[in-house]
Amino acid sequence: MSSTPNSTPQGQTPQAIRGTQDIFGADAEAFAHVVETFERVRKLYRFRRVEMPVFEKTAVFSRSLGETTDVVSKEMYSFEDRGGDSLTLRPEFTAGIARAFLTNGWKQFAPLKVATHGPLFRYERPQKGRYRQFHQIDAEVIGAAEPMADVELLVMADQLLKELGIAEGVTLQLNTLGDAPSREAWRTALIEYFRDHKDALSEDSQDRLERNPLRILDSKDPRDKPFTADAPKIDDFLSAEAQDFFGAVTQGLEAASVDFVRAPALVRGLDYYRHTAFEFVTDRLGAQGTVLGGGRYDGLLEALGGPHTPAVGWAAGIERLAMLVADAGASSEPVLTCILAVEDDAALGYAQKTITALRHQGIDAEMIATGSPRKRFDKAVKLGAKVLVSFVMRDGVPVANLRAAEPTAEYLAVEQVIQSLQS
Repeated sequence: MSSTPNSTPQGQTPQAIRGTQDIFGADAEAFAHVVETFERVRKLYRFRRVEMPVFEKTAVFSRSLGETTDVVSKEMYSFEDRGGDSLTLRPEFTAGIARAFLTNGWKQFAPLKVATHGPLFRYERPQKGRYRQFHQIDAEVIGAAEPMADVELLVMADQLLKELGIAEGVTLQLNTLGDAPSREAWRTALIEYFRDHKDALSEDSQDRLERNPLRILDSKDPRDKPFTADAPKIDDFLSAEAQDFFGAVTQGLEAASVDFVRAPALVRGLDYYRHTAFEFVTDRLGAQGTVLGGGRYDGLLEALGGPHTPAVGWAAGIERLAMLVADAGASSEPVLTCILAVEDDAALGYAQKTITALRHQGIDAEMIATGSPRKRFDKAVKLGAKVLVSFVMRDGVPVANLRAAEPTAEYLAVEQVIQSLQS
């Protein structure tokens, strides 16, 4: 039988797809720690949980991200389904949430604060902390035009990083893109400036000059660096309203004791971005130093065919956050509370009853009841649990013997459960 392209020969184990990962052990614990902390923090800020489809109509992303962006032109996993519709695995959350806001009538809940997390997909070169299937946490406020929404999201992000134990060495970089008139005036000035240096710019920047000059400002190409430093700054084009908006954001952060630095080169290339743009960055992840980023996208819902709806949000890669968590030693596999060693098979029923009662009381427990009965106790000791309970038969009756280094709170809790079974 002939094989199809990229098929695995019969009898050979299929390998994992390049750019994917199987998460286990300490890595999985760090990953779970990020998600659990995010869930706890988003509840403190009263962000409502949403679950979004993993795939959408391709237009959701091509219209929101822009046909000419690298994500749309090179990185999206798009396919035609059996009905002939072009569908795409989501490369980010915001566009799908904006689509849901419009199609489900969520305007009635505005300002709507929502949060989610899950897998995303981009076909790009895998590197440290970046995969083709990756995971993000995401928080959005839709229908809020006031700068306090920006402040709340930034304070929430700052608290998240602190509660994850990774805030040290992470810097909040903050910029404003101004309102629509400010941005357009700045864009025009950038085009005029870069035209004078066009021949010396990189090929990518030459291509972006007329249609997306803001992207030249965050170019990593060394050929562009000499010109970006002296390029026109947004501050010279800010309207009074835009200045007041950014001033309210910075004052709010100062009142909340959130440190930040101004980053004039921090931009967002798409036209629907307005006002606040921000990134939390670190030098602990190599070249890919952004751990959390976002901004205000007041024009996105209009790009999707909806009415003018102000919005702001951020997203962060779970894998990158988990790497920082692991490096900081902020998460590790927890020590087992109770291990049960069944030294006599006749006591197995009583041990099963006990471990069930322990778990119902919120006490994590494992049981060793296989292999040689004489070796089970030694196996249990090697696991290093806080409390060890051995089960033997005495005068035809199963008996539980508790052992611990000292009478800790865990020991007393296990003892109480066992006593309740005996009464």
